[in-house]
Amino acid sequence: MRRILATTASLAGSLTSGSEEVLFIAQSDGVLGVADEMQDFVVGADEARERIDRLLARHVPSLSRSRLKALIEAGHVTLSGRTMTDAGQRVNQGDQVRLAVPEPEDPTPLGEAIPLTVVFEDDELIVIDKPAGLVVHPAAGHWTGTLVNALIAHCGASLSGIGGIRRPGIVHRLDKDTTGLMVVAKTDRAHVALSRQFADHGRSGPLERAYVALVWGRPKPDHFTVDEPLDRDPRNRERIAVRKGGREAITHVGVETAFLDGLVAEVSCRLETGRTHQIRVHMAHRGHPLLGDETYAKGFKTKTSKLPDAARLALEALGRQALHAAVLGFEHPTTGKVLHFESLLPADMQHLVDALGAPV
Repeated sequence: MRRILATTASLAGSLTSGSEEVLFIAQSDGVLGVADEMQDFVVGADEARERIDRLLARHVPSLSRSRLKALIEAGHVTLSGRTMTDAGQRVNQGDQVRLAVPEPEDPTPLGEAIPLTVVFEDDELIVIDKPAGLVVHPAAGHWTGTLVNALIAHCGASLSGIGGIRRPGIVHRLDKDTTGLMVVAKTDRAHVALSRQFADHGRSGPLERAYVALVWGRPKPDHFTVDEPLDRDPRNRERIAVRKGGREAITHVGVETAFLDGLVAEVSCRLETGRTHQIRVHMAHRGHPLLGDETYAKGFKTKTSKLPDAARLALEALGRQALHAAVLGFEHPTTGKVLHFESLLPADMQHLVDALGAPV
C-alpha cells in the first residue's frame, strides 16, 4: 500500500481509496513526506524476543542492515502502533510491525550505462534478454542500477510514459534473479496494445510465455496444471502464498527431463496468468520447489548434500532460483505480425544442468 502523509491546519483523519491511503495530520507546516513503500507483518511464535533490526533484515532482504538501522533510528518503524527508534528492541509474538521506506527526494530515474542484451528492437518496442541480479524498475532498496535505468540510457526519451515516472515502458516484470525475455514499450500505443495482451493472458490471442525451471524431485504426472489463487503471505509481506480468495493464478507444467533418479527435474512452465512469484509458489505448493530458491525451498536444503560435488558447486555458484523465461510470443502492436522469441539457458544455469549428469 502506498501511504501519503499530508498536513493541514484543520483536518485530521484518513481516507483510503484502492491501494492508496492518505493520512491527514493536523499541522500547519505543509507536507511531512512520502513513504513509497509500506512493509507490514505480524511477529510469529518462532520470532518472539528477536531484535527488531534482525527481524526486519529477514523480512525485508532488499534493504541492507545499515539502511534498516538508519530507518529505525529515524522513526520509520512502529511496533503495534508505537514508534521504535532502538534497533536492539526485542519483539513479542503477535506484535504488528510496520516499516515505512521513504522514497528519494527526486523519484525520476536517470539513464545508466548498464549493458543490455537486445534481441529485437524497432520504433514501437524492444525485446531484451534480462540477466540475473537486475531489478526491473526503481523501488525501495533499488533506486538505481535497474533495467529502467539501462533502458533510459539506451532508448533516451523514446519510452512509453504510461507506466509512470519509475516504470517507463514496463509492461510486465521478471523477478530480480530470474533471467530471460521481456518486452518493453517505446510508444504509448504499443504500451496499451501489449498491456491488453498480457491482461488477456493469451486466452484469446497469441501471447505466449514459457519458462524453464529446475525443481527438486520429479513431479507426477508428466503434464499437469496448478490452478491455485495467490496473495501476499500475511506473516511475511515479502512472500506470496496460496490463499483462498487470492488472485487467480494458473500454471501449466510439463516435465522435460529427470536427473539423478528423480532427485531433480527440468520442467517447462507456461503461464496462463502472471502473478508475482507464480511459478516459484505453485511448484513449491506441489512439493517441488525450485533449486536455489531461498524464499520457497528452505526446507529442501538438506537435499543439496545428495547432489554430486560438481552439481552442488554449480548450484552454489548459481546463487539464485533456477528459473529462466525462455519463450516469449506476442502480436506486434502496429503491424499485427506475431513475433516469437526463444532464449537459451544462461551459462550459470546451463552449467548446473550439465553438472547434474545424464538424464534418466
